Amino acid sequence: MKFSHILPILFITLFSASCSTDNDDDLIINELENLIKVQNLVNDTHTIEVYTKSGSFYTGYNAVSLRIVDNTSKSYIENASINWMPVMQMPTMQHSCPKSDVLKTTNKKTLYDGYIIYQMTNTDGSGWSLTINYTIDGITYVVTDTITVLQSKLQNVSSFQGSDNKRYVIAIIEPTKPIIGINNLVVGLYSMETMMSFPEVENYSLALDPRMPGMSNHSSPNNTDLTYSSTDSMYHADLSLTMTGYWVLNLKLVDAEYTVLKGEDVTETNTQSSLYLELEF
Repeated sequence: MKFSHILPILFITLFSASCSTDNDDDLIINELENLIKVQNLVNDTHTIEVYTKSGSFYTGYNAVSLRIVDNTSKSYIENASINWMPVMQMPTMQHSCPKSDVLKTTNKKTLYDGYIIYQMTNTDGSGWSLTINYTIDGITYVVTDTITVLQSKLQNVSSFQGSDNKRYVIAIIEPTKPIIGINNLVVGLYSMETMMSFPEVENYSLALDPRMPGMSNHSSPNNTDLTYSSTDSMYHADLSLTMTGYWVLNLKLVDAEYTVLKGEDVTETNTQSSLYLELEF
């Protein structure tokens, strides 16, 4: 074969290889679309990149994405098993908070997803640490560091004791962008089994009564109470918002035996339940 014939083939081969590498890099970069890095957690072997949509942790529900980078090869780990433990250090004790399992993100090569619900923080955002235990090819690693958890402007999470003397945590998950009309309201409900364990509470119900305190405390039509869904282990309802502004979502928690554990009806003399969450848009 003449060299003049070989040269175009060589160019095509090199161009194809270059495109393949670029596409892989682009895919890895595109996996971070709409995500901002919170911080890196580093040990001798790996760097754990921690991402959220805001680039920060806040009290309430946080959807969290992780990536693991090999410190030597700078490559991303695609086959890790991960679990985590957020811990808040109090003056005389420490506790964790509700959290999900960490799973590989669907259709993503390098990302792992989960959520953490921080029920409180210090005024300067201090007090919390995050420990990540992970296994790669049968070898177990651990990394831990302090993190900053900022206080949300609205009450999107509440920690309380029920009439059954158990402690609960409730947090709003959706809507993140409320609209005028019917919104899909999603709430997580957890019990404090121990200081480090907050399992999901199943098959309770939450009566819902949204009100606008700044507008004569009026409510809205076509709301439904929150009921448990085994599909995602969350509580779902229709939330009707008739105008923009500040809303209080008055709640009443009822167990499987129809006992009211927390919260009261809103009446002319009782303008707000003791169990509530807030929205503003």
